[in-house]
Amino acid sequence: VQLVESGGGLVQAGGSLRLSCTASGQTFSNDAMGWFRQAPGKDREFVAGTRASGGITDYADSVKGRFTISRDGAKNTVYLQMNSLKPEDTAVYYCTLDQDVYHAPSLWKYWGQGTQVTVSS
Repeated sequence: VQLVESGGGLVQAGGSLRLSCTASGQTFSNDAMGWFRQAPGKDREFVAGTRASGGITDYADSVKGRFTISRDGAKNTVYLQMNSLKPEDTAVYYCTLDQDVYHAPSLWKYWGQGTQVTVSS
């Protein structure tokens, strides 16, 4: 399984970015995709997750109302639309894939390489 993220970059506070992550390989048994982020000197934290069965979506409190996770099953791609970005959203964002949505990063089996998001004030 391989996960490839794209869409990171530099944006001013209040702006928007959309991250994409495409999964390839034997993904059929893994129904959930998610996003984590890690800022310098901080632990990796859950941002959002979605599971196709049951139509489940979950968000960290810090991004609720600003970020939206969506999925295109036909393309094996998950998106993270990020609006009203804040400097504290600056981090490396990682895509994940597994059988369910977990808040603990240790429970996710597959990870992308990460994409940098920088929000300037």
